[in-house]
Amino acid sequence: MGVRHAREYSDILAELTAAVGKIGENFTFFEMEKDEWEALGEEERSEVMEALADDVFFGLGEHPVIEVGQGAVSYNNKHHVIEVTQGDNVIQIIRLI
Repeated sequence: MGVRHAREYSDILAELTAAVGKIGENFTFFEMEKDEWEALGEEERSEVMEALADDVFFGLGEHPVIEVGQGAVSYNNKHHVIEVTQGDNVIQIIRLI
């Protein structure tokens, strides 16, 4: 199925990377422990968050909601958006068109 989008993937990925970076305990998506995450440098953390965003984007094509740490990322194909939430708070809405 896949996530349909008309915007440049690199722009979507940059926004999604920033958004998942704001979710608490996001590193647990990769089954990392807190001490492993804290041992990473800033550049390594950025690379992990970009890989997380990339994995989530493509995963949303199969699963409309993906749990990430203390939050979730969901794909609303009717409105052509990805919504990043934590609890009842919307962290970011990413437009796909």
